[in-house]
Amino acid sequence: MSRGRAASLLAVVALVGLVLGLGITAPPPPPRGVATDALGPDGGEAIAEYLARAQESLAGPAEGGQVWALVSFAPAISTAQVRAAVGEARVSQVLYRLSLDRVQTPLLVQQVADGDAALAAADDLAVVKAQTLPAADERQAAIAAATARGLAAHCACVVGVLVRADIDTLRAVSERADVRAVEALPADAVYGRFAVRPLLPEYLDVASVGPDDGDVPG
Repeated sequence: MSRGRAASLLAVVALVGLVLGLGITAPPPPPRGVATDALGPDGGEAIAEYLARAQESLAGPAEGGQVWALVSFAPAISTAQVRAAVGEARVSQVLYRLSLDRVQTPLLVQQVADGDAALAAADDLAVVKAQTLPAADERQAAIAAATARGLAAHCACVVGVLVRADIDTLRAVSERADVRAVEALPADAVYGRFAVRPLLPEYLDVASVGPDDGDVPG
């Protein structure tokens, strides 16, 4: 082997060793944000356990600060009824789901700007979402169309709302007859960093998906 080739080989070996050494000693990049908080029942969770857990989330002392909370309704209500149901709580998301017997209809989550005018417009925005839902087959297309028609008619399809309010306000909301549960997150929960799972009215014993063999109205 020539002296030049040997020198080149030694340089390559040294460079590889340096790269490996840096890979071992350099700290790993910081992990990306992970959503660890969640509102709503876990899949397969007993509903009685969830209701108790939701009630417990309101049991802490009222510190005056506002928190994020999921308000669930049973039966579902219309958007026009939401303001009366949640009082002064600021509505951030409306969770829509058209109820059809033995048909799995999609959950539509509509963001809502601050103010009652924005809340009143949520139905129309949700209709657009329903009209653009992907459909793998004719049944899914029919379900999407039925959902859009129901929302356009301002159906009683609101199964829950994400709100922000203080604990005292949330406790008052939880006592309303049309409210099934109110679950609050800790005060340090950050919007966009937690999941929201609906407590559907048909979840009576366990949070589980029901049958999907019913007729879809044309």
